[in-house]
Amino acid sequence: MTYNNDNPSTLTLPPYGGSGANIDQLTELIWTGGDLPEPVDEAIDALAAWDTLGIRHIFDARMEWTDEDVVEAVTPHIRYLNCGVDDAGQRMPDWWFDTVVDFVEDATTAGEPVLLHCHMGINRGPSAAYAALLAAGWDPVDAIDRIRTARPIAAVGYAEDALDWWHRRSATPQARRRLERTALADWRADHPHDTIRIIRQIRASGRG
Repeated sequence: MTYNNDNPSTLTLPPYGGSGANIDQLTELIWTGGDLPEPVDEAIDALAAWDTLGIRHIFDARMEWTDEDVVEAVTPHIRYLNCGVDDAGQRMPDWWFDTVVDFVEDATTAGEPVLLHCHMGINRGPSAAYAALLAAGWDPVDAIDRIRTARPIAAVGYAEDALDWWHRRSATPQARRRLERTALADWRADHPHDTIRIIRQIRASGRG
């Protein structure tokens, strides 16, 4: 999936299947992206593509849908967890990020790739991946920059919630909390994201 930052009206969606299976690799073991296509035959093909890419654990952040049945039927060796939350700009609760990180750590400790996805791969899935990178020791700005570089359509809309969660979980000193929040805000200002336009383009393509 590509998004030309020099021309915000340009959005190119790759076909499902193969390396263009609507997901993007962040680290050796962590991936993020969007969901399976709706038609069952296309969903099976896309899931097979995820399997070929080595995905062995799937964290599904959607509250509006679950792929539990198709994953169990087609790729029973893939561990699947639907831990859905809304994408309405609400504050993400700590328990959700805790669940994300526990799931990812189980996968990565075993040396197995994990995918964190939502519907379009704009907010919830990438925000879950952001929390996973923070827990893995990434600098907050490096983490969001890595996600946006790998998946330019990702807004990572709940990154600030994830950073606050991580500060509480890791008992980060107040001075460092302020510095990291400011650094993230500065990065946001330097890397604007036209989320509404991107969502409209994805929906217009028939993927929304």
